Amino acid sequence: MGSAKGFGKTMIEVLQSILALLVSLSILVTVHEFGHYWVAKRCGVHVLRFSVGFGKPIFTYQEKAPDLQTDERSDIGTRSNELLQPTEFCIAAIPLGGYVKMLDQREGFVADDQIHLSLNGKPVLQRIAIAAAGPMANFLLAILAYWILFASGITGVVPVIGTLVVESPAYLAGLRSDQEILTVDGQDTPTWSDVNLKLFERLGETGE
Repeated sequence: MGSAKGFGKTMIEVLQSILALLVSLSILVTVHEFGHYWVAKRCGVHVLRFSVGFGKPIFTYQEKAPDLQTDERSDIGTRSNELLQPTEFCIAAIPLGGYVKMLDQREGFVADDQIHLSLNGKPVLQRIAIAAAGPMANFLLAILAYWILFASGITGVVPVIGTLVVESPAYLAGLRSDQEILTVDGQDTPTWSDVNLKLFERLGETGE
């Protein structure tokens, strides 16, 4: 009975870890792709699709189609308007990445009067800025996350023991699951880093 309970608890912890990983990855991907998207829009590049995830879309939202001006109501202008589809925002089924699809002659037909809105129609420095915007957005996110942790005073993880295997050295030493390690050798250990440092001082000892 105890073994089944321990297995069930382990599976819950595994599922929680997987869920946390997917949520974290989705946040990183969204911020990364938003960096590309934001700079592309600032540079005047038309974005066709902003997708978080791969595969079949499970949620889509499309911007309102741009209105044609009077001097654009020619055959060429109408054809261009059809090609210049509104930006589509998607959340796809496989949350392991994402992409921003931009108007680009290297990926499809672009009407002559829309080349100035394509990625390849922009100067080299703007294309470099668009490419670098994703990593830069993640870098800024990391700085923000560290600042929040620093400002909130969270500097470490509380040393609470997870699932222990019966007959393992830690179990035989008297440790049990969900116990918090308060001290090591009489020294307070408020975080796992403190525990590891104290154990490192005992490295090589047998305990005899």
